Amino acid sequence: MHELTITENILRVVVPAAEKAGAKRILKIRMKAGELSGIIPSYLEKCFEQVSEGTIAQGAELILESVPASVRCMDCGYEGPVEKKTFGCRECGSLRVKVVSGRDYFIEDLEVE
Repeated sequence: MHELTITENILRVVVPAAEKAGAKRILKIRMKAGELSGIIPSYLEKCFEQVSEGTIAQGAELILESVPASVRCMDCGYEGPVEKKTFGCRECGSLRVKVVSGRDYFIEDLEVE
């Protein structure tokens, strides 16, 4: 379950940033995560509840927006969303594709008081 490590890393970033800005409490954390990042939102939320306990992020709403995967076809040059059923090219059907986005995750912004 890599969600535990992810939530620990989230707190390592947001708590010092919020404290440096003079925040007393973090209300919301907005994140984006690629659909191939392997993040399971319900696991992330549960881990966040536990890891944030006792910090200024305790009780904060964790908002996770999924970002679709994008690929580049090595045969026809197509770049865009992947064919979900085959994980291939939507244009020519080739399975020789390279993932160009959708594996990463990042904190988009914070809402604090």
